[in-house]
Amino acid sequence: MEKTVLDIQSSFPVLLITGPRQVGKTTMLKKLSDNKRQYVTLDDPLLRELAATDPALFLQRFEPPIIIDEIQLR
Repeated sequence: MEKTVLDIQSSFPVLLITGPRQVGKTTMLKKLSDNKRQYVTLDDPLLRELAATDPALFLQRFEPPIIIDEIQLR
């Protein structure tokens, strides 16, 4: 999976990684980001609310490129 992500990440502005729980999706993305992407989780109810009610402000606060985890909670 890592090679596939690396190969296609420069071709698309958004990349969605889905799969079963606890298989290493977040770990892989954090590893591949090499600290170039800020990690944000929507487990935090305040951040989830901000993303839902004011996505422009959310993206100002967390300027891309970012990893947004737990997006299914939205």
